[in-house]
Amino acid sequence: MNKRKPLEGVKILELGNIVAAPFAGKLFAEFGAEVIKVEEPENGDPLRNWRVMHEDTSVWWYVQSRNKKAVTINLRDPEGQEIVKTLISKVDVVLENFKPGTLEKWGLGYEEMKNENPSIILTRISGYGQTGPYREKPGFGSVAEAIGGLRYLTGYPDRPPVRVGIAIGDMVAGLYAVIGTLMALRARDEDPEKKGQVVDVALYEAVFSLLEGILPEYDLTGVARERTGSTLPGIAPSNTYKCADGKHIVIGGNGDRIFQRLMTAIGREDLANDPRFSTNQGRADHVEFIDHEIEQWTLQYPLKEVQRILDEASVPVGPIYGVQDIITDEHYQARDMLREIVLSDGKKLMVPGIVPKLSETPGDIEWNGPELGAHNEEVYTEFIGISPEEVKQLKERGVI
Repeated sequence: MNKRKPLEGVKILELGNIVAAPFAGKLFAEFGAEVIKVEEPENGDPLRNWRVMHEDTSVWWYVQSRNKKAVTINLRDPEGQEIVKTLISKVDVVLENFKPGTLEKWGLGYEEMKNENPSIILTRISGYGQTGPYREKPGFGSVAEAIGGLRYLTGYPDRPPVRVGIAIGDMVAGLYAVIGTLMALRARDEDPEKKGQVVDVALYEAVFSLLEGILPEYDLTGVARERTGSTLPGIAPSNTYKCADGKHIVIGGNGDRIFQRLMTAIGREDLANDPRFSTNQGRADHVEFIDHEIEQWTLQYPLKEVQRILDEASVPVGPIYGVQDIITDEHYQARDMLREIVLSDGKKLMVPGIVPKLSETPGDIEWNGPELGAHNEEVYTEFIGISPEEVKQLKERGVI
């Protein structure tokens, strides 16, 4: 017997496109929420046409929109807006990532939503948030990574800043959207009047929140953290080291006892017992020397041997994986992180598994990202009670 998923019964209307809001919607859907994804009728979410394609659909789409119900609505059409209002009256959460003011322009702002459903939670993701002097500026995740301080730190000091190879700003914002929405749902459930609220997630703030102690460090000492390549400033040793076979390995020996085990494992008991290196601050003051000594050792062995020795010494160590390495890794396989799905034409496709793992009520993949408007009839006739004939007419008029 399948166990009930933790978010079963929660109904979410997803109005966003591309990455941030849809990424949040995916997480809700994986754990049982009924997520109704709204797309414009002709072309749908632009993500359908991003990067690697299969049968005119992005393979990313199959992951990003799994378990969601796909419907089409022209949000600029007054009839379409009325349909959205009807949907709002029947859901718990609206999830969106339009430029601030867009929903209000369509007559679908929070005040209008509350008229339809006083308990509604409106979760909004935007570049700069719903308030402040930058609120009306268009914001993409890449720009948020820049203004949020992450790009400044990414790369080597003698080269221009670089981007992380994924849409990390959008995805972090999506995670905050999920966290904030769950908090709002809890607050609503505890409120005798069951009032909803707005969850305001700014992309740049989501990125800025990741910057560890950079702000207080600068405020206290005037020292601004700079790009440092593969090292972690003030934490030693923690770096990437070259092995005898030309491959690189990451070693984290920055715990006091871990450092002793690391030095013993590489035959440097003298450094393990050197009082200068007994604390992180002392090691940080001599990080270049320590890194040099570690790499002199790693250069004597191929990567697998380095990893074996340090694994046995209980030192955090790992190779730098590309996707080719990930798909053959026994731990990824054992943790069910490499799932195989079957597309509508019978093609098998490997996709990421579910995160996080819940012991009693785990999430799962129920179906792949659906075709455009695949759930129109189900949602419009069964969920909000529009007759099949009216659905047909709405489609003919371009409303859905």
